[in-house]
Amino acid sequence: MRNVLVTGASRGLGLGIARLLVSEGYRVIGVARNDNSEFAEARAQAEAFNSGSFVFRCFDLAEVEKIPSFVSQLRKDHGPIYGLVNNAGISFEGALAMMPTAQIERLVRLNTLSPMVLTKYVVRSMMSQGEGRIVNLSSIIATTGYKGLSVYGATKSSLLGFSRSLAREVGEMGINVNSVAPGFVDTELTHSLDQESRNKIARRSALRRLSEVKDVANAVEFLLSDKAKNITGTVITVDAGSTA
Repeated sequence: MRNVLVTGASRGLGLGIARLLVSEGYRVIGVARNDNSEFAEARAQAEAFNSGSFVFRCFDLAEVEKIPSFVSQLRKDHGPIYGLVNNAGISFEGALAMMPTAQIERLVRLNTLSPMVLTKYVVRSMMSQGEGRIVNLSSIIATTGYKGLSVYGATKSSLLGFSRSLAREVGEMGINVNSVAPGFVDTELTHSLDQESRNKIARRSALRRLSEVKDVANAVEFLLSDKAKNITGTVITVDAGSTA
């Protein structure tokens, strides 16, 4: 059973990705700062489906200095890591001119620095194994921009450049590195919008609807699979045609 490390796995996209990967036969090591009922229920269901297929590891990825020992312990406990899905991230909305510097630093630390350092230590084991898959969750905002999300957009843009260059570095060692860029996804975040706002977002897309969590999860699963063995250094956009 191949091990896949999924960050931010306790809710939303991360949990949806983890659920799908378990159903496809992977052992998911789900990383989150806190447990919750939905996360626990998903693990219980996975345990009934395939014992040991969904493991929870509590860790705050903002504590970058602890990442090396965290990855080392994961390898000791679970063996080689085949896949890494860098999904964890935060977002603060607001004009750059008014955003506290501490908030900017927190965004960059968790959305950019943390996945880079985590990848650094995970990819070392992939290099020794001669295979591996890395998928970084970006956003359509990385290329389209969005008012009030300049810093968030910068962090997501950085992941695209990171993925392309890393793909060049590690490709000859059998490691694929790609990105997935979701648009507005039908999650609890968009559920907080009123119906007219949701309809307006949907009307802007070519398919006249919002993407769903499972659509993003399917793209991630594809990139982790052998079907994508010759795909690296690219980005799959999942936005129902909002950027078409």
